[in-house]
Amino acid sequence: MARTPAQARDWAEAGIALLRAAAGPGDARLAGPSLLPGWTRAHVVAHVAANADALGNLAHWAATGEPTPMYASPDERAEGIARGAELPPADLVAWLGSSAAALGRAMDALGPEQWSAPVVTAQGRTVPATELPWMRAREVCVHAVDLGTDIGFDALPAPFLAALCEDIAAKRSAAPGPAVRLYADDTAHAFTLTAGGEAVEVRGPLAALTAWLAGRPHPLTTTTAGAPLPDLGPWL
Repeated sequence: MARTPAQARDWAEAGIALLRAAAGPGDARLAGPSLLPGWTRAHVVAHVAANADALGNLAHWAATGEPTPMYASPDERAEGIARGAELPPADLVAWLGSSAAALGRAMDALGPEQWSAPVVTAQGRTVPATELPWMRAREVCVHAVDLGTDIGFDALPAPFLAALCEDIAAKRSAAPGPAVRLYADDTAHAFTLTAGGEAVEVRGPLAALTAWLAGRPHPLTTTTAGAPLPDLGPWL
């Protein structure tokens, strides 16, 4: 489905609101385990805050033409998240808000030509700067669920879920894996993972399909034919 940078920015703001509500200053839940192995909820919040700073580097790249990688190195990225997770809860949540605001200002300052400028992601992909809002929305919204509180994929906007399913399906289709057709019973959206072999069908609510595609906990159990759900492997 079509998505615009403006839509993606709205989705990112919705995700930040969920994160801030779930991780308010002084909330002892930040020390608890998240859904990501080895990470507390504080690690997740620190990662989202650091991601805004990193995408700000790409916004600077687009604005100036000066190559500015998201992270100096994988080690620098991991060390920054670890340091952030040790911050007092109030300081960590403040960083979440201030980094998001700074990224917003950096994107606001981009002109039409700068939005089309090529930048390089942490995975080495060259994309136009117009992809930055979507990269941010995806990061913020999925990690809001990863906190492991009471936020599920069903708390996210349905248009975002549909865009995310389409994005993940395209990425999974480019790698070896099962052929799958997905049908969202509640929204009539359909997605296809193209690969060799006869395609299996997976049906369920859009939120559940999104969770399964993203490799997160989900309530789906079998395909419509009664076979176990295919193992999709890592997404990113």
